[in-house]
Amino acid sequence: MGKGDRKTKKGKITKGSYGNSRPHKEVNKAAQKAKKEVAQ
Repeated sequence: MGKGDRKTKKGKITKGSYGNSRPHKEVNKAAQKAKKEVAQ
């Protein structure tokens, strides 16, 4: 579980990939919920 582990955030940073453990940008849950409510 270090730099070589692609499933961890540290591994994704080393590999240069994105996913559930390293999203493209930090998502503000309150803003996301408000946006979802406005859309409906």
